[in-house]
Amino acid sequence: MSVNEATTNLTRDDFKTNQDVRWCPGCGDYAILAQVQKVFPELGIPRENFAIVSGIGCSSRFPYYMNTYGFHTIHGRAPAVASGLKLSRPELSVWVVTGDGDALSIGGNHLIHCLRRNVDLKILLFNNQIYGLTKGQYSPTSEFGKMTKSTPFGSVDEPFHPLSLALGSNASFVARSADREPKHLTDVLHRAAQHKGSAFVEVYQNCNIFNDGAFDHVTDKKSKSDVQLVLEHGKPLIFGSNNSKGIVFDGFSPRVVNVADVGIENIAVHDEMAPLSYHMALSNMVWPESPVPMGVLRAITRPAYDSLVNEQISSTIAKRGRGKISELLRTGDTWTVPPR
Repeated sequence: MSVNEATTNLTRDDFKTNQDVRWCPGCGDYAILAQVQKVFPELGIPRENFAIVSGIGCSSRFPYYMNTYGFHTIHGRAPAVASGLKLSRPELSVWVVTGDGDALSIGGNHLIHCLRRNVDLKILLFNNQIYGLTKGQYSPTSEFGKMTKSTPFGSVDEPFHPLSLALGSNASFVARSADREPKHLTDVLHRAAQHKGSAFVEVYQNCNIFNDGAFDHVTDKKSKSDVQLVLEHGKPLIFGSNNSKGIVFDGFSPRVVNVADVGIENIAVHDEMAPLSYHMALSNMVWPESPVPMGVLRAITRPAYDSLVNEQISSTIAKRGRGKISELLRTGDTWTVPPR
């Protein structure tokens, strides 16, 4: 069978494993897993060319449940391990699965420098606004005043906005979806897979044990039309029943208006390649003051770190040869330790 036949004949079942999925019944991770298993066979990539790298947390059990190569690493270090893998094996499609605690607390520096460098990784951050694996402590994305086991009188921390953090790191692709929006999540995953460079996707994920309903206002069928601002490149920023509401900008500040009052021609149009200030303004929109942006905020083209490094290595070898490690160790300042 040829490579093309092998990739086109793949199905979702080819990416399932024989491992018992050990998430709590009703966990949003099941829905995300199902969509990833659906998308992978549609990408035209041989199964052996996928690798999934995770850190520590509920989401980080993901590699066990995907019939691909994978690595369950240590707390917060998945982007670093994945970067090394991508540099050494550039032909691989490398995905990082992490959580809001894993990526944004102990793993914060690894994440921002991975995005800054634009390593060609697909980073899925499951955000449930809580520490689930360790049984319900507040996380870097928990809302102000959140009462948990570690904040019995309410958190006094201001939370991270993951999309803003990614944009502040100059990530070339930034998007958001939700576990309860399967079609939307599938579309976003496809876009992330096609992007060359760091693709950062925040996925709202419900922890039904320790933070149930955190995103009900976003995903509830009765309310989501008034809460979700679905982003489409080149389309006006409209939402609400019958698309009756829209977004205009007063300088850098987005403002909700009635479309009928200002006219559709005056509604801001979404641009994935706009200046960073526009994307940052979208990322800071929070309910109930503003609708919640869903979809691809930013998708720009800039050189991927791993491609630049491997090009540099190849050009240097072409000019100077491969060299020998034994000669390298004896080059420059050396000294001899005399015997006693």
